[in-house]
Amino acid sequence: MLDLDYQMMVRAAWYYYLQNHTQQEIAHYLGVSRAKVIRLLDTARREDVIQFVFRSDDSVRMQQERAVIEHFGLRDAYVVPAPMADETLNDSLARAASMYVSQHIEDGAFVNMGFGDTMGLVLGYLANSGKKNLSIICLTGGVSYYLPTVSSGVYNMKLYLVPSPLIVSRPEVRDALVHESQIKDVFKMSSHSSMSLVGIGSMSDDATIIRNEILSKSEFTMLGMQNAVGDILSHFIDKDGNPVATDVESRLISTDLDDLRAMENVIGVAGGPEKHDAIRAVLKSSCLDVLVTDELTAQALLDDK
Repeated sequence: MLDLDYQMMVRAAWYYYLQNHTQQEIAHYLGVSRAKVIRLLDTARREDVIQFVFRSDDSVRMQQERAVIEHFGLRDAYVVPAPMADETLNDSLARAASMYVSQHIEDGAFVNMGFGDTMGLVLGYLANSGKKNLSIICLTGGVSYYLPTVSSGVYNMKLYLVPSPLIVSRPEVRDALVHESQIKDVFKMSSHSSMSLVGIGSMSDDATIIRNEILSKSEFTMLGMQNAVGDILSHFIDKDGNPVATDVESRLISTDLDDLRAMENVIGVAGGPEKHDAIRAVLKSSCLDVLVTDELTAQALLDDK
């Protein structure tokens, strides 16, 4: 099979089986007939491309993954096909991240997780991954913002939550809380986990930290004025990956970036044009070992190198 035919087959299978698009929608998006899509899906089944985990030998995305790994000094990268619609991107990334984690952990594993829209979706997929006795350790305070959105299956896992807000009113309140034994114990556990998952936040008006009113619009605007391009675990960073010294940082209850760098197998999960600057900055910060993203974002990162 020619490379182009194989790439089209993989795309058709991804859109059909993992994003639940109809054959007609896929045909329109790929610019082929519905009969062609049916043949592509049939070939994918016969050649064992369709399994519980997608085969990872798609040449274009493999080349992107290798280029991202080499340019940014990562241990691994997982690039998924660009979704047909922007609103499905987070779901596609979350599925891919869950697959990646499931392939690399055993039953009974401890996994660290930052929380956000994408992380909430990952949590739900991990709960249904078939792995037994998983324990999830929270890397930040403020999880009450996200837990109502995750699936009920999550509660079959052990969740170790930081019992605090994400951002408190004053630095002295933050300093007192992080010395409480219940919070210290959770952060201590995180250093022993086998894998860590983090999202990457942008400075767009639709950022989760704004939508959930964790920060006010004026505080968020001020961060942009101080050259912040995004955040990781709510630590805001500039375009070179350096922390931005702000009042928010002094009130934040979250894993320190130096502690995150010391952890093994830190996986960043993010994509989309509004996050390109933030992802690039996080990659420069040396906090990640693995990046899960989409093919358009991967190409944008490489084009700007």
